[in-house]
Amino acid sequence: MKTITEEKAMRMLNPVHPGRFLRTEIIQAHNLTVTEAAKILRVSRPTLSSLLNAKADLSGEMALRFEKAFGVDMDTLMRMQNSYDIAQTRSRAKKIGASGYLVATGARSRPPQWK
Repeated sequence: MKTITEEKAMRMLNPVHPGRFLRTEIIQAHNLTVTEAAKILRVSRPTLSSLLNAKADLSGEMALRFEKAFGVDMDTLMRMQNSYDIAQTRSRAKKIGASGYLVATGARSRPPQWK
């Protein structure tokens, strides 16, 4: 079993947005334009462009479209989005207010990394 410290060390500090991955590893690798890829995926060009430029999150439906069209695993893409979201949220942790609560004593505490 891994310790919490080992878990933290294993986290990706700066995971890539899935849209940037899809742009380089799928769209560019197949020598497609955004317009051509949008037609294949049956989505609008602006919708796909927003994803590929990391301006929009990857939805489950879009991940499934990429899986059907290009064979890239939907689960992998959704894990990429989740990792990206976690890293972005952790980078804003000091700005997110919440108090810790210890059930046994009723005393409030804050984990050291949030102080």
